[in-house]
Amino acid sequence: MHTWKSVEPIPFRNSGEISRAFIRWRISDLREAARLVQSLPYARNARPECPLAVLDEECGTCSTKHALMQRLANEQHISMKLIVGIYEMSGHNTPGVGEVLKPFGLSSLPEAHCYLRLRGKRIDLTGLPHTQGRKPIQHFLLEETIEPDEITDYKVWLHKCALEAWSTRLTLGQYSTPELWRIREQCIRALSSRASHSAPG
Repeated sequence: MHTWKSVEPIPFRNSGEISRAFIRWRISDLREAARLVQSLPYARNARPECPLAVLDEECGTCSTKHALMQRLANEQHISMKLIVGIYEMSGHNTPGVGEVLKPFGLSSLPEAHCYLRLRGKRIDLTGLPHTQGRKPIQHFLLEETIEPDEITDYKVWLHKCALEAWSTRLTLGQYSTPELWRIREQCIRALSSRASHSAPG
């Protein structure tokens, strides 16, 4: 995964709702927009379906942050793709979730992660703190291009399908898909708490 530093400083050439919102933040090129988005705290948005939720609430998740950037790219006619990838989330590649998974006898759990594909590179602007010893995501079980308005219902549906297929393959009969989803929600809360504690006061 690459950070905002791998995004080219392509200047804004077209106007639109998203572009104007970034300009109000005194941002006028794609690289600076990516830098801003990555710097905003990791937290769930009150209105994830709102195109400008990340800038309005000054926070976001992998879904809302990258959907915002994809909308900006669409306005600017920049060739970029919004991707949802399913990977096996563990304490190694996502510090903070290992303690949540352990009591359930799980070492990993499929997680849906949104990011961007630009010039052949995976760009991740999620903004979770970099922890020493954190291993990068090496393998995705599934990658699919989606539209910004698919980060809510469609992404959840795709994620739950992946959870069900994964648990069936590993014969984890003791956990239903809704139970695995509740465990996943505990992991996300742990990540949000970890991110807020790592943010500068």
